Amino acid sequence: MTLVWRPGFQFDADASNYIEAVEAVDTQALETGVRYAINDFVIGCKNDGIWDAIKASCILAGARTTNGALVPLVGDAPNPYNFDLVGDTDYDRKTGLQGDGSTKYLDSNRNNNADPQNSNHLCVFVTAVNAGGGSRQVIGKGGTTGLPGSTHIVMADTLIGQRSRSNMYFILSGLGNSTGLLGISRALSSSFNYRHGGVAGVITNASQAPSEGSVQVYASDGVASCSDRLAFYSIGESLDLAALDTRVSALITAIGAAIP
Repeated sequence: MTLVWRPGFQFDADASNYIEAVEAVDTQALETGVRYAINDFVIGCKNDGIWDAIKASCILAGARTTNGALVPLVGDAPNPYNFDLVGDTDYDRKTGLQGDGSTKYLDSNRNNNADPQNSNHLCVFVTAVNAGGGSRQVIGKGGTTGLPGSTHIVMADTLIGQRSRSNMYFILSGLGNSTGLLGISRALSSSFNYRHGGVAGVITNASQAPSEGSVQVYASDGVASCSDRLAFYSIGESLDLAALDTRVSALITAIGAAIP
């Protein structure tokens, strides 16, 4: 079936395929406004030249069920661990999926070394932060103990400044509790870009050969550490974080507005 929103205009093929897959899992149609939001997002990413860089991604909002939200926008579907897939108690259609800081995480099925050493990104969109305190990992591979070649993003309760560890592939920590896009992208061997809460910057930190293993969301190496609520994640090659921020922010806002 080809989705149509007005005479003479057809949905983008990738957006249409994704919407149909979500609706098949949900066993009911999405609201028209949710469909439009997804279509606008995909077309916008293509217009911005960032679509091809996204190799694994889920929109963790908009779908009617948790299982629907775990249908991949791009790449393989993640494996969910310990989330409620029947009662959907961990999932909110407007704001996304929430971890528990203990046992719940997603295995993205995207290997940490699948993308080039000097062309890669990790991003999540945070809609609600952990109120329980401490540091927590939102996405990555390799833990927080300095494993060479690891790739991950850590959030902490207070803004203590962005920093890097020399034995990390790349890491951001001490980012505070801002919501919105949280991302890192490397296009050079000597440095990487970050974006968080609309603030952008560059950190000088030499790349290392990435370690092997699947990137996880809410966790690292099977140890869950994040109870924040996330509405989107993406993994892949380097891209324009500002452009992705604009597109994902508009997507999540539009989804929230379209759902009664």
